[in-house]
Amino acid sequence: MDAILTVVDFILHIDVHLAAIIAEYGGWTYGIVTLIVFCETGLVVTPFLPGDSLLFALGALSVTTTLDVRVLFVLLTVAAILGDAVNYAIGAWVGTKLFDGRIRYLKQAHLDRTHAFYEKYGGKAIVIARFVPIVRTVAPFVAGAGRMTYARFAMYNIGGAVLWIGSMLGAGYFFGNIPIIKANFGLVVIAIIVISIMPAIYEAVQSRRVRP
Repeated sequence: MDAILTVVDFILHIDVHLAAIIAEYGGWTYGIVTLIVFCETGLVVTPFLPGDSLLFALGALSVTTTLDVRVLFVLLTVAAILGDAVNYAIGAWVGTKLFDGRIRYLKQAHLDRTHAFYEKYGGKAIVIARFVPIVRTVAPFVAGAGRMTYARFAMYNIGGAVLWIGSMLGAGYFFGNIPIIKANFGLVVIAIIVISIMPAIYEAVQSRRVRP
């Protein structure tokens, strides 16, 4: 429970925590956030790590701190691409065996939801999934388990990473320091999370409606 509360606190006050990290670690912050993005996209057991909110906060802080948004864009895009590639490889290696209930964070519902995305959007699900928490982490794993050809996966992986990192960093860079947003950053983070999971909620509602 304490670990969950720590993660929630970090996400809801991500701007404050990141500012403290930047002040203490300086240039090493690039490595820290790059590792977070890699783990969130590359390790199927860590879907709880911050994604969209982290990128938005980094974009905003790049205006007021020593962080360079261009360096962030390059490093985080590479991390997102490599993360999905590793996740794909793991999926191709172990298939769906990890979702048998032995690992607490890997739920069959996550796998089913991602399969539904593939059924509706095909290969484009890799790009769309970038903007949906949990699905973002599971999607490349399912692509590997489903034996999607790597060349096809790589095309969507690279395009999705550029769009996701660029849009989230850009939103934070251009809008994150507007006074009303800066004063209510926690609420903005919650809004980002809610907006991010809306596609998954919509899919869940639609799937219930079509059941006999």
